[in-house]
Amino acid sequence: MPKADSTTREHLIATTRELLWDRGYAATSPRAILDRAGVGQGSMYHHFSGKQELATAAFTETTRDLLARSEAALAGGTTAVERLQAYLAVPREVLRGCPVGRMAGDPEVMAAEPLLHLVDDVFAQMRARFVAIAEEGIAAGELPRELRADELADTVLAVVQGGYVLARAAGDPAPFDRAVAGATALLTLVGKDPS
Repeated sequence: MPKADSTTREHLIATTRELLWDRGYAATSPRAILDRAGVGQGSMYHHFSGKQELATAAFTETTRDLLARSEAALAGGTTAVERLQAYLAVPREVLRGCPVGRMAGDPEVMAAEPLLHLVDDVFAQMRARFVAIAEEGIAAGELPRELRADELADTVLAVVQGGYVLARAAGDPAPFDRAVAGATALLTLVGKDPS
């Protein structure tokens, strides 16, 4: 029986992750979760107190996966520029948008402290990692001394998140691809002349 309970819990979390990415938090009802998961209401409330607790568990897994994928990309390359470019080049489901960024635009997420904390935390962790890489590049002479690591970190995040928004609005991944190509080219130029 514990295995079945564990499997049901995992299935509810996986289902909720997909619905949150596809619909956002406000548009994901407990009924939609139960219908898609193919389980009864009792199963959900056996494992979770309600929608917010289930969404928090699901979103925790989403953020963990996103951070792991980002870290794997950032491990590629030898210079700071190459590492940031590797992050920009990660294959993404552009027209679905960012599973974290999508949550940041949901007013119900902004009003739910546990969810808001997860959104803020994942971006803060990514930003801190980008800052550290930029600082390493500046210290190694790969990037200009005048460059502010925090500004570069915010730029990399903004390119990806803004690229998602532009692509979704156009219904075409081309704006995302152009934004990433532009940021990649700018990183190359800055890295060539770190004076």
